[in-house]
Amino acid sequence: MFPKIKSTIEQLSFDTISEERKQVVAPLVQFIQSKANSGLPIRLNFICTHNSRRSHLSQVWAQTAAAYYNIKNVFCYSGGTEATALFPKVAETLTNSGFEIKVISKSDNPIYAIKYTTNEHPIIGFSKNYEDDFNPQSEFAAILTCTQADGGCPFIAGAEKRIPITFEDPKAFDNTPLQAEKYQERSLQIATELLYVFSQIKSL
Repeated sequence: MFPKIKSTIEQLSFDTISEERKQVVAPLVQFIQSKANSGLPIRLNFICTHNSRRSHLSQVWAQTAAAYYNIKNVFCYSGGTEATALFPKVAETLTNSGFEIKVISKSDNPIYAIKYTTNEHPIIGFSKNYEDDFNPQSEFAAILTCTQADGGCPFIAGAEKRIPITFEDPKAFDNTPLQAEKYQERSLQIATELLYVFSQIKSL
């Protein structure tokens, strides 16, 4: 794992996670543990409305957390109830935490290669519908990262489990003096909670 990402992770504290939030993420811990116990692939699809901010941050940090705690067979995805574009500030925020990011296709919906370590396949980041062919069609957990998607998706085809873990939208601070600070704050909250989740997984 890239040293700057490790340094970012080592500065996070699980003490900042409230008991209420630990209860919110508990079903995700249970899902991952049950798959790990059975030796089955762990597929996580993080779903938001536009697949532009919180769902991408969650996908990237979950994959990184799995690697950090050496939890095998974890495959993280993201999608939206509609497709827009990965918001550039998200890529910038992740870069500031140590990720290496390249734009591999420029368009209204750019495609990013996001790396957390030298030898693993990059995470491919672009906005897509959660049902897109790029994402798993069955045997996955659907994690709803925003209240709008949570309310708008009472049923997600193919999902074994539906888990709401919602975060406040940093979009509220776009084009304000607080934008960079709030994106970093949200990214690190997501990182802390997902690292906590994977820290709870017991290897067999």
